[in-house]
Amino acid sequence: MHDIKAVRDNRDAFVAALRRRPAFRETAGAEADRLLAADKALRELLVRLQEQQARRNEASKLIGQAKARKDEAQAAALMAEVAGLKDAIQQGEAEQRRLEADLRELLAVLPNLPAADVPDGEDENANVPVAARAFGTPKGLNNPKQHFEIGEALGQMDFERAAKVSGARFVYLKSDLARLERALAAFMLDIHTGKFGYIEVSPPVLVRSAALFGTGQLPKFQEDLFRTSEDDPYWLVPTAEVPLTNYVADEILNEAELPLRFTAFTPCFRAEAGAAGKDTRGMIRMHQFSKVELVSITTPEQSDAEHERMTDAAQEILKRLDLAHRVVTLCTGDIGFSARKTYDIEVWLPGQGAFREISSCSNCGDFQARRMNARWRGADGKVKGPVHTLNGSGLAVGRTLVAILENCQQPDGSVAIPTALQPYMGGKTVIGKASS
Repeated sequence: MHDIKAVRDNRDAFVAALRRRPAFRETAGAEADRLLAADKALRELLVRLQEQQARRNEASKLIGQAKARKDEAQAAALMAEVAGLKDAIQQGEAEQRRLEADLRELLAVLPNLPAADVPDGEDENANVPVAARAFGTPKGLNNPKQHFEIGEALGQMDFERAAKVSGARFVYLKSDLARLERALAAFMLDIHTGKFGYIEVSPPVLVRSAALFGTGQLPKFQEDLFRTSEDDPYWLVPTAEVPLTNYVADEILNEAELPLRFTAFTPCFRAEAGAAGKDTRGMIRMHQFSKVELVSITTPEQSDAEHERMTDAAQEILKRLDLAHRVVTLCTGDIGFSARKTYDIEVWLPGQGAFREISSCSNCGDFQARRMNARWRGADGKVKGPVHTLNGSGLAVGRTLVAILENCQQPDGSVAIPTALQPYMGGKTVIGKASS
């Protein structure tokens, strides 16, 4: 959420930054003016309420003085005035709550402002590769199969039975593929906790609306979420970013404890409302999937370096699995709602003959922290302002499994297990066709 004072103090800078997002190119000025009009109405009302309260206090004192003088007429007039002021203040306070809600609603649907070094562009075609972060050479295999062809031929990936039970965009993994999913999660968590110092967390996967508001999924992206029922306050998490980031909601953190770094392996649930017709086969775009998430809470001075570090951590998984990948900086037309800058990590999938996203690492600046009311206190004991929050996939476990199937497929239909994962697979080196 944006700081209305910053908009008020420098409208033109806010408009210029918001206009860099293509969806707001024509409307940024009008959005700012709506914010400022709502802000002005609220501030004028607050001034009026302060004046009325001051007059009420003054008149209340004068009543006693009038009665001391036995001036009943004056006392009666003052009492009538105080009663009128009481009613006016109550009405004004109700109006204040309405105006505050209106302003909050206007702020809540506006996205974060892109960082200065984010490239301008309309869509993913304008994303800029980060050459220094590229790793490996994409494998050129003879007649490579896609992951679902491999998994189904192995007898360990079943979309048909999953559809019978749950509908489209679900899957049963069995035998070695089920174990591979579990192995990948353990491997990722071991790297992130052991090498990068993240604290492993097992968080709730049902959250209240306030948590989703805090990280920016509500109110704008409600259609992409699963709710337990209309009357129930709980939602299924679309990512562990939500409970991990909200861990510090409504708190003031000491500078000495920052940065905080959390990681968690959880199921994730997304309605994929805007993905009709996309990746309808296979495990690329599922309603339920598993992911290892990374979240950092930092001071403003730490967040840019933390963003690079988080991306390093996500890449480390792919490097140890020897999976070719590239990193791109998302342009202004492709970054997410809450992000000020995002790196996407894209892994090579021979079966598709394309790079596909396997992680997004985003620096959200103070945008989420303002929505969550998460602040930090300096060594001098003074509250400095909102913390900065960052999040990234470290990695999407299902998509990593997909990448292993496609990159490590063998001519006989088996799949070689990457060396780094073999200890997690009981020493097994190859996944072959299930015996039953």
